[in-house]
Amino acid sequence: MAYRKLGVDNKHRRSMLANLTREVIKKGKVVTTETRAKETRKFVDKMITYGKKGDLISRRKALAFLQNDKEAVKVVFDTLSNKYANRNGGYTRILKLDERRGDDALMAVLELVEE
Repeated sequence: MAYRKLGVDNKHRRSMLANLTREVIKKGKVVTTETRAKETRKFVDKMITYGKKGDLISRRKALAFLQNDKEAVKVVFDTLSNKYANRNGGYTRILKLDERRGDDALMAVLELVEE
């Protein structure tokens, strides 16, 4: 699977993406760089798909990726899976913002789509 390296080593990248995914799941949106938002979108959609499956192996996979955050997994399997039950993908949207002042990185808001 091709992925963006995001300028960090593999462990840091996986941890960062897991943290961003947890923030989107718990808070509904996160402000980050456009590249990180595009990469995180894949994992948020995957977690919601796991929630819609609802079986034990999907719950364990979600728990493993979300670094044993039981609260986030509960939100995915109880709230988000019901919210997006009739939707086939496309659970997130990326809204572009202005450049960050310090390094001119393109910023974006990654948020869950409201029905």
